[in-house]
Amino acid sequence: MARIAGVNIPTNKRVTIGLRYIYGIGPSKAQSICTQLGIPDERRVNELSDDEVLKIRELIDREYQVEGDLRREVAMNIKRLMDLACYRGLRHRRGLPVRGQRTHTNARTRKGKAVAIAGKKKVTK
Repeated sequence: MARIAGVNIPTNKRVTIGLRYIYGIGPSKAQSICTQLGIPDERRVNELSDDEVLKIRELIDREYQVEGDLRREVAMNIKRLMDLACYRGLRHRRGLPVRGQRTHTNARTRKGKAVAIAGKKKVTK
């Protein structure tokens, strides 16, 4: 099992897919890493030599911000917005959608499970 940027990469997957397990590396970055190092698309992680794993590790450390550093930067950006008390910061603070989505219905991912309102009954005539 290859260990890159503190993450265990699954051995039976293709290299471009396995690199996506690293936080901060998506499909396009994984593809560009493989093309820069000359690794074919169909190559699996368990077929990589130790030298190739070392090259991948060095390239990621040199050119990309991943895992802990990236998570820390994102958290600091959100904290800065909250400290500024700008609109986006207030939405983060209240746990509501930040990017203009509707909240009258939906938004359950951000708001959490729906809570029933006491004393509100349907009136029938």
